[in-house]
Amino acid sequence: MAPGNNGASTTPEDDDPFGYLYADGQAAGATPPNGGGGGYGYPHSRSSYHHVRTVGERQYGQQQVPPQQQQQQTAAYNQPNAYYQAPETLPGGGAPAQPGPPQPSRGGGGRGRGPNTKALLIGAVAVVAAVVIGIGVAMMSAGSDDDKGEAGSKPSAGSATVQPSETPSKSASADPVDLPKTDAKALKLDGGTATASDVDGAKAAGGVYVAGFDKVGASLTWTVNDIPKDGAYKLYVNYGVPGKDSDATINVNGTKQSRPLNMTNFAHAKEGDWEKGWTNTWAIVQLTKGTNAITVSCEQGNTCNANIDQMWLAQGKG
Repeated sequence: MAPGNNGASTTPEDDDPFGYLYADGQAAGATPPNGGGGGYGYPHSRSSYHHVRTVGERQYGQQQVPPQQQQQQTAAYNQPNAYYQAPETLPGGGAPAQPGPPQPSRGGGGRGRGPNTKALLIGAVAVVAAVVIGIGVAMMSAGSDDDKGEAGSKPSAGSATVQPSETPSKSASADPVDLPKTDAKALKLDGGTATASDVDGAKAAGGVYVAGFDKVGASLTWTVNDIPKDGAYKLYVNYGVPGKDSDATINVNGTKQSRPLNMTNFAHAKEGDWEKGWTNTWAIVQLTKGTNAITVSCEQGNTCNANIDQMWLAQGKG
């Protein structure tokens, strides 16, 4: 049903049921619902909306304010309100309370208490320190492994690299050289010495040994060939004594050696027991490269009473 012109009122606010709440509605005569009239605060009958107005000419529900009054209201906004009073100026008022100093946090939990920041900070520092130490150890370990790998893969300056298929040449100092060895049958005997085989225990072939080495002037000489170089060598002698100590003098190429050949009763045989007295000893001799004559003799000052069956050489001292 289309609205019609039902009265003399021509303003939309006259149709507003809440017009009595606004100043322009009250000026138009709107009253509360209990104030009588046409119900819902309408003093007149409903009006028609068939009135054409320019857009923006009027705003519904608002009162048109003249320009001079608008300027006065704007100026009033910039002035202090005469009806406003600060709370401190009223009776019983006072200065606003100032916030107090923050209460220090205490250990443990509780309402109103913050977290234990000191413990959290110590924990964080401990975690960071552990991570740094772990990284440092890992880097050091990796660096040491790299150094070992480089040391194993790179030859040092001035050294030759040996290929897997190559075999290093053998030197005389690396492997011991087999030196000459002899027994009683190959020795030159003088001063009453002679070969015998009456006493068991000799290591020479057939159990043959040199006997009669028991008086001054007795001697035996070993001519040694193929000495590789000049130097000190060990002269080993296998001998047997009758349960008591003995000794002899050593000459090399006519030169007496500084120390005698010590033929002590190392077997701890009883006196007179030739068979139990077999043992060996050694002395240092100075030899030259090639052929050398080594003589073991009984001279003044020696205690000579021994059977001798073998002699051999070894390299070095000690």
